[in-house]
Amino acid sequence: MKIVSYNVNGIRAALKKGFIDWLKATNPDVLCLQEIKAHKEQLDLSVFEEAGYSYNYWFSAQKKGYSGVAVLAKKEPNKVVYGTGIETMDFEGRNLRLDFDGISVMSLYLPSGTSDARLAFKLNYMDEFLNYINELKQKHPNLVICGDYNICHQPIDIHDPVRLKNVSGFLPVEREWLTKFIASGFVDSFRLFNHEPNQYSWWSYRGRARERNKGWRLDYNMVSKPLESKITRAAILSDAVHSDHCPVLVEINV
Repeated sequence: MKIVSYNVNGIRAALKKGFIDWLKATNPDVLCLQEIKAHKEQLDLSVFEEAGYSYNYWFSAQKKGYSGVAVLAKKEPNKVVYGTGIETMDFEGRNLRLDFDGISVMSLYLPSGTSDARLAFKLNYMDEFLNYINELKQKHPNLVICGDYNICHQPIDIHDPVRLKNVSGFLPVEREWLTKFIASGFVDSFRLFNHEPNQYSWWSYRGRARERNKGWRLDYNMVSKPLESKITRAAILSDAVHSDHCPVLVEINV
């Protein structure tokens, strides 16, 4: 199964930049999207169906033009779960899970901490999410959580770890949480294969950051430990330019 995760920073904007051609060329079995910034009724779903994704599911924020996640699949899932059932989390449309035979795939969009209030919301969300996942793994041990975590884990994952150490996305408390999350039973699939520096998935639109590769690795395909031996490939697809993020890929023998 080829799984790709992509924060598109607005699906309608991405569609105007050749997203469907990219989708057909990349041809994932499952595509997890974050920050769709749209409601289902605002989209022409036929473009996804014509690309081979008859099974497309959308979980939007209550606030229009904000947040939201989606999952596109070639094969019909056994079950679709919108949100987590936790009221403080679900109103911003940040979790959507599809269960298939032998594997469950979730699209996750963790909040950013751009202000004191949003950082407090993010930290609470992270704690509630980890508790939720620890329970979920009991029923669904073969779990892939794809998405924009809005956290760089290690100094290798950010272009200037010294100067940015007090910026949300690389705060010690955020990094410690991601360490705890991985230790709870997950594998950072990209780092399973690639230990080189300067590998990023997000760049600011300011200061020619992408051109200069002044980036952050915020996007992950976290794979639960029971599936670790079945991971065959993981990569950052940095050639895709529909967003300030780029997609990340993992391939798993299911």
